Amino acid sequence: MKIRRISLFALSVLFTLTGLKAQEKTGFLNWAPSPPLGWNSWDIFGTTVTEQQIKDQADAMAIHLLPSGYQYLTVDIQWYEPEAKGHYYNPKAILTMDEYGRLTPGLKKFPSAAGGKGFKPLADYVHSKGLKFGIHIMRGIPRQAVEKNTPVLGTAVKAQDIALKSSICPWNPDMYGVDATKPEGKAYYNSIIQMYADWGVDYIKVDDISRPYNNVQKAEIEAIRNAIDKTGRPILLSLSPGATPVTAGDHVKAHANLWRITDDFWDRWGLLYAMFERLDAWTPHRGPGHFPDADMLPIGVIDFNRPTNFTRDEQYTLMSLWAIGKSPLIFGGDMTKLDAFTKEMLTNSEMLKVNQESINNRQVSRDKNLVVWTADVPGSKDKYIALFNAQNKGDNIDFNNADYASPVIAGNGSLQKVEVSVKNGKKLVLFVKDGGNGFDWDHVAWVDPVLTGPKGTLKLTDMKWISASAGWGEARVNRTCDGQPLLINNQPANGIGTHAESVIVYELPEGYDTFSATGVVTKDEGSVVFGVFVDKGSIDLPAKAHVSVDFNAIGMKGKIKVRDLWDHRDLGVFDKKFGRDLPLHGAGLYRLTPVKK
Repeated sequence: MKIRRISLFALSVLFTLTGLKAQEKTGFLNWAPSPPLGWNSWDIFGTTVTEQQIKDQADAMAIHLLPSGYQYLTVDIQWYEPEAKGHYYNPKAILTMDEYGRLTPGLKKFPSAAGGKGFKPLADYVHSKGLKFGIHIMRGIPRQAVEKNTPVLGTAVKAQDIALKSSICPWNPDMYGVDATKPEGKAYYNSIIQMYADWGVDYIKVDDISRPYNNVQKAEIEAIRNAIDKTGRPILLSLSPGATPVTAGDHVKAHANLWRITDDFWDRWGLLYAMFERLDAWTPHRGPGHFPDADMLPIGVIDFNRPTNFTRDEQYTLMSLWAIGKSPLIFGGDMTKLDAFTKEMLTNSEMLKVNQESINNRQVSRDKNLVVWTADVPGSKDKYIALFNAQNKGDNIDFNNADYASPVIAGNGSLQKVEVSVKNGKKLVLFVKDGGNGFDWDHVAWVDPVLTGPKGTLKLTDMKWISASAGWGEARVNRTCDGQPLLINNQPANGIGTHAESVIVYELPEGYDTFSATGVVTKDEGSVVFGVFVDKGSIDLPAKAHVSVDFNAIGMKGKIKVRDLWDHRDLGVFDKKFGRDLPLHGAGLYRLTPVKK
């Protein structure tokens, strides 16, 4: 009996220790029980944000957004590059760093960092406003530190001993990857994260780490997670860019509070449209403390002082989808120029309850891009629903009956000659589909697109399209989808730059019977199908579509009272189903309450 008692005692100790270790590993989830609410400097200031601008934003945030729960204010990329310009990265830039190869704020932009204070003075200011302070960092160690071979704090090695020179970011020249399988590589991450904790950082957005999600990045994610935990400070961890692969869901949610499911999200309908599929795919991995991140909200005044391109209907779609999809709500606009409409959208208390408190969030149906989402209201039999008219011009085109579709074209410089008869056509539709390689950099161009016929030759680049969508960036004449000059073989080209999935629609003038162009992939990672559809009838969609939900489909029966959360008004009692006529790209957000008999 004595032996048995000892064994039981030993087992109880073992179980207790095991439980404590498991709690230590997942304790960070308690730091974000609901999706983080905040602001980030990227959408309005790019790489150029300064200390004074951050203070101005903090002042405005404390007045306008903090009362509604927005608290994380984040300084985005290249705060360590004193001469940074816009959205451009200078590969020859001299970065500011300390003797251990740790990046520090550039004094030209952040003068209070002088004397080795780092971001501590600015963080103190942000904290004094009742806010929390975040920073953006790039994965790895500065290439500049590797060139100088700086010592790694707390170790006997130097930068060149832990750097992975083959592991580099494809779009930013600042860093090399770190071999975080080595104790010294982990020590480097411990040293920078402890420095951030000493500054008073509450939120770290780590970039170039969640795409691709390979073994190098996995080891660095684990090292960062452990480094944060070692500090004892509750610092939220955000991973970028997207799309994080869904197959990495179990690993990423065990180490980060939020992770990007998309590349940079800007104010283009094609990007918003793509988020329906992404948020749905990530549903199994959404939960308290760990949230798929659909990226920042590019509304209000953004991009160095321009208004968002999203229409009001598209903004309702954006906010409704982010709310019921429980994405973090990180505003990207200028808070010192916050207009009444944008402020009402961001601070709508009933919308925020959906985002912050709802559970079991999921897509119910998607039929011809008429989409329904639902979620449960904790502690009640109520439900939230969101209805979306996400139809696009071209949705009623059957691309299986396209007049032309190329094989899959992949790799930078790959091209496909296209020639299609447009006789008796009313509209010309140029489409680009994803080639299915699982990567998002499907940058392409329609080069030398022309119509020919009895009236001669007409360049499409001289015509105005009816509509144009791009899966990232936007369709542009003689420029790439991200606004760069369109170059083919390093020579200026006449054409239309875009990004899959893309649909461009033109009215066909009389006197032309042939369309020709060359479809070109303009990024190494691109994998696409070029296609042409000649419309001989009408592909126009109605201005509105009826979107509805059957109450049985969401587990509700009997009569249901419906409240419009955007308008803050009750719509009445409905039986069996509820629906609304919604404008193209529009949405509605509602609360459903069973009526007691």
